[in-house]
Formats: sequence, structure tokens, C-alpha cells
Amino acid sequence: MTTDALMTFSEEALERIIEIRDQEPGEEEYGLLIEITGVQGLQFGYSLSFVPLDEAEPSDHIERHGELAVVIPASDTGNMTGARLAMSSNPMTPGLAIDNPNNPSPDIPDFDAGDLTGPIAERVQTVLDHQVNPAIASHGGQARLVGEENGVVYLQMGGGCQGCGMAAQTLRQGIERILREAIPEIVEIVDITDHQSGENPYYAASHAHSH
Repeated sequence: MTTDALMTFSEEALERIIEIRDQEPGEEEYGLLIEITGVQGLQFGYSLSFVPLDEAEPSDHIERHGELAVVIPASDTGNMTGARLAMSSNPMTPGLAIDNPNNPSPDIPDFDAGDLTGPIAERVQTVLDHQVNPAIASHGGQARLVGEENGVVYLQMGGGCQGCGMAAQTLRQGIERILREAIPEIVEIVDITDHQSGENPYYAASHAHSH
């Protein structure tokens, strides 16, 4: 099944890939299989290989770029949307390079709330210190408690997460889940990253950025 394209290719890269593909044996049509193999630092790692199109899985995303069929596993489509494959401009790493706007989100492990006691703000700080920040530190990030009022917690992402498109996603997918499970009394979690103003930024930001 051929569907709309998730990726783009530079003309030079496309010509190079087709040139390599045409060296494959046999008469059957080969597609370029692009898989995410894991995480390398702050980027995804990739595997590029040629596979006979008739061996592609029914769930695979297949898109065509001129003479080239590209196969992307269903599990990777979300993280490959908007990616561009071109020839590397870095002389130290010649060859093909993938420029991907999507970055892996830090894996924040589950937290055992244990005997968390005290006001909500104190318990939030404990979870941030012992569970959240060690997990996102490898990404150069940090989550900071700005304030808490009537069960509404105001957080700010800093470090490598500041201004990063993954900051909001990291908060939603990981930190918010951890905090809500550990501290059920939390009413709302507001991310005020990059929205500082006045003496009480979290009060002003909460009106425009609450969710």
C-alpha cells in the first residue's frame, strides 16, 4: 500500500540511493527500508537497508520518491514525519545524513511514592529531585518547581530543555504522569517554560497556559 510521503529527499541523495539499489541482484523491486534502531545521545539512530518490496510487512508505511520506494515500519512513522535525507555537509562524516525534527523523549522511570509526606510542594520537589531530574539530566534538562497554590503546580523546564520543542512533550508524557501518580492531590500541572514575567510569573502564565 503506497501512502502520502512522510519524508523528503534531496535530489543528490535520491540519485545516490537509486544508484546503490540498482546494484541489488535479481529482477524484483527493492525498497529502501529506514528503521529507527535506538537513541544515540540526543538523536535517533537509524538503519538503512534494501529489502524486496514484496517482503514488506502489511503494516509498513510505503511511499514513493520518483523511482525509489521507501519503507518505514509502522512503529517509526510518527518519529520520521518531516525528516529529510540528504548528502552530509560534514566532511568528517561523508555519505547520507538524516535531518529529523523529531527527537527522542527522555525515558523517565516509574516512581515509588513510598512515604511521601508534607505539603504538596515539598513532595513535588522530592519527586523532581530523586526521579525526574536524574532521568532528564542526560538530555541536559532540568525541571524546576516554581510554585504551588491550592493543588496547582507550576513547573519550568530549564537547561537543554529550555526552548526545546520536546520540553512540553516531555512534561506531558513523563513528568506529569509521575507527579500525578505519586501525589494524587495535585489538581493541575502548568508548564511555564519560556513564559516568565513579573514578580509572580506562574500566576500570570497560568491564565494563558493552563490545561
